[in-house]
Amino acid sequence: MKNRTEIKKFRSIKQEIRILGVDDSPFPTHTKEEVMIVGTVFRAGNWLDGVLSTHVLGDGTDATRKISEMVLNSRNIGQLGVIMLDGITFAGFNVVNIRELYEATGVPVIVIMRKIPSFEGIKKALKRFPDWKDRWANVVEAGSVHRVDDKESIYIQFHGIKIEDAMEIVKLSITRSSIPEPIRVAHIIAAGIVTGESHGSA
Repeated sequence: MKNRTEIKKFRSIKQEIRILGVDDSPFPTHTKEEVMIVGTVFRAGNWLDGVLSTHVLGDGTDATRKISEMVLNSRNIGQLGVIMLDGITFAGFNVVNIRELYEATGVPVIVIMRKIPSFEGIKKALKRFPDWKDRWANVVEAGSVHRVDDKESIYIQFHGIKIEDAMEIVKLSITRSSIPEPIRVAHIIAAGIVTGESHGSA
């Protein structure tokens, strides 16, 4: 498959833009077992169109590949405007390379964060892995952190999309809480499947 390297251009961002929100399910600390990943397909932040799932290894290195495959194997691939990730680390420290995810799928990626991450803390934690430099490179490649002010301030990183478009899409998708609805609902579904019932805030 030909890699996509150009930034996707949006002539207009519609209320019906399809967004895939991705989050992981609860898992035991330092697990090496498979952890479920859930994706919700939303029209902006208003209408749930579908649910996807896959599994990645706890503290593994397969998150980029497995999420890419989940997207590419979905019947929604032709309609997706954006992939939203709840952070770039899944199942512990299985770090997504958002550039590779965009190049594999052709769908721009926006990373959602509730607060500015402690990059020094992340780097310190990654140093317990023999391949920590590769994992850290994925963190660095995610780029600068930008603040989005809406109901509350949240923070984003992105690839394959202009910052103005990324911010507009994020604001469109925030409807029922301070974070985008595709991420909030993915969190609820993932927790409910694994624990039997979701609880707490997303």
